[in-house]
Amino acid sequence: MSPSAIDPPAAEPSRRLAYIPKKVVERKFGDYEIPDVARARMEKAGIDLSKGYPEDPENIVYRKDVVELQPGPVEFSDPGAKADKEKKALFGAAKEVKHLTYHCGTEIVGLQLKDLTPQQLDELSLLVSERGVVFFRDQDLSPQQQRDVTGHFGPIFPQYAHVPGVPEVSVIWSQYFAKSIRKPTFRTPFQGWHTDLVHLKQPFGITHLHYDTVPPYGGDILWTSGYAAYCKLSPAFRKFIDGKEAVMRSGLTYLDENDPEAGRQPYEETHPIVRVHPATGWKCLFVNRPWTLRIVGLEKAESDMILKYLFDIYENTPDIQCRWHWTPGTSAIWDNRCTLHNASWDYENRVTRHGTRVATVAEKPYFDENAPTMREALGLED
Repeated sequence: MSPSAIDPPAAEPSRRLAYIPKKVVERKFGDYEIPDVARARMEKAGIDLSKGYPEDPENIVYRKDVVELQPGPVEFSDPGAKADKEKKALFGAAKEVKHLTYHCGTEIVGLQLKDLTPQQLDELSLLVSERGVVFFRDQDLSPQQQRDVTGHFGPIFPQYAHVPGVPEVSVIWSQYFAKSIRKPTFRTPFQGWHTDLVHLKQPFGITHLHYDTVPPYGGDILWTSGYAAYCKLSPAFRKFIDGKEAVMRSGLTYLDENDPEAGRQPYEETHPIVRVHPATGWKCLFVNRPWTLRIVGLEKAESDMILKYLFDIYENTPDIQCRWHWTPGTSAIWDNRCTLHNASWDYENRVTRHGTRVATVAEKPYFDENAPTMREALGLED
């Protein structure tokens, strides 16, 4: 078959972005030496590298600017909710569909993401929501095509340093991170198990990470299933945590414009610790160690004890996790609503890992006591 490419009209960028910056800021360009394979990919896509790489937008300093990232509800409709549950268009075009584990991770073989039809992208959205993360190797994918494919899944949320001229596509580059943000160490490499930007009122939905340059070995990323983590809890314990909310924080800190002398503080938002996914309808555990601070309504000792147990379920249960070894030109598409991820830094920047990422926002997290667990929905013992 010869599916048509996805190419949203360039004249309507507001359909792609979760927010539009209200002012044009002076852009800073890095002077880092871009890896050869990444440079070739950028030049093939017509990216102007003459001013340097990556392009770094002005930092957000004040809390009021965080609020302005989502000043009101972001319109979102999950494309997976309308997809064919059997995914005939997607699976029928693939050479092979390989599940990595029983609970998390699937590889699709023989398809180019840039060539998928809207129907296939709807089905891919549902598959990602069910399996947590889906992988595609050997992708011929420009940053612009990555942006356009991912924009099908929801409004894009621009982040941090990005490809010059393409603010929707963030640069994920270990050498840049170490020099400009924080130098990892062997003892404290990155953030550990986490999901991204939970301090937003509408946190991330689907994220698409494409690596063009990877270590020859090591540098894996792991994912763990929030559906399966919730099912690991006893029915009585589920009943106790259902409907409870937790305060979640930003990774960065900001000044209060009304009291700058108070110093920089993280931005906080409250979300349910068990949420329901709108495409699958399944309950999912929604906590992570770096960004979840405390459960609302409990004493600190009680909250700390319960959160530690929930974190441990997520992080220390091998049978709900998958591990992916990268090869150049691989894309991983995952759902932040129902997974955590953790990047291995065993290569310690001895070699380069460089890629690009596009992230979308989804619905405001919600809880429905009548929703089933994943195992209930699949007819498994629960």
